[in-house]
Amino acid sequence: MRLAIWSVTRGAGNLAKKIGVKLEADIYTLKKFQLENTIQIENFTDELTKKFNNYDGHIFIMATGIVIRKISCLIKSKDIDPAVLVIDEGGNFVISLLSGHIGGANELTYKVANTFSLLPIITTSSDVTGKIAIDTLSQKLNCEMESLTKAKDLTSLIVDNKKVEILLPNNVKIGENTNSSGVVIASNKKNIDIMRIYPKNLIVGVGCRRGTPKEEIFKALDQVMKKHNLAYESIKRVATVDIKADELGLLSLVEELQKELVIISREEIKEVEQRFKGSEFVKKQIGVSCVSEPCALLASNGNGDFLEQKYIYNGITISIYEEKFGYE
Repeated sequence: MRLAIWSVTRGAGNLAKKIGVKLEADIYTLKKFQLENTIQIENFTDELTKKFNNYDGHIFIMATGIVIRKISCLIKSKDIDPAVLVIDEGGNFVISLLSGHIGGANELTYKVANTFSLLPIITTSSDVTGKIAIDTLSQKLNCEMESLTKAKDLTSLIVDNKKVEILLPNNVKIGENTNSSGVVIASNKKNIDIMRIYPKNLIVGVGCRRGTPKEEIFKALDQVMKKHNLAYESIKRVATVDIKADELGLLSLVEELQKELVIISREEIKEVEQRFKGSEFVKKQIGVSCVSEPCALLASNGNGDFLEQKYIYNGITISIYEEKFGYE
């Protein structure tokens, strides 16, 4: 989690240095105080505006009112906003102000409180009543939510002490590498609030000829996804070999899908390529005999199996590795 700590007084700056060292955070202080080992800035508002979206979390050592006024024009939505914490200059309290669940502010607040002997202030209803929110559950299961609105509605039911069941088919257990094709809910209720969460556990390995258009790579990927009835929301990352790191069609596709691209070196591939059926022609061209399969495997956590070993379409190879699904 990349963190930034902000201060606007000398006392807060000294506290920021103490906290920042242990959290391995970037520490911002005003230049006029000349505090060593910090990022010294001229203007707090301008710098925060430029850097707000560059961090996973921000810790402000100042009054809560200042923070609210400064971030009000920067925040967008709870599914993308960074975590925001506030600590008083006296070092008494740490407040989870924004993105408590998805952004991880509540968890970070407890960590800071325990590390520096501060009193944690958590105000989200599900947490203070000892209940779990749907977005927290989704995060713990490493899933992507179908709808923030549905998550809010279901969490409201939980907070209101209504019975909400997390239903899994009998042949799907947490930690097993299986998924159901559907779920049947038995209930005498006419209306039931339901939603789905997508486990992010699919690793896509891609190999292609130089200059392959984005549209062709997508067509190949789409065929494999449909073949196995897979959701794009569950793609965790896309992987390819280092020689394809500048492949414009692939780069464009990954950007459009908003997925992480992992580059695997040929030296890494050589360590595992014997496990796969390769091509001598490919080896003569790039130095390794196969691309998509070892890239998918090496970009995964290694705890799973292939759903698609090697799908070939018009010079493009697609491999899909499914990591086992469960609590991290």
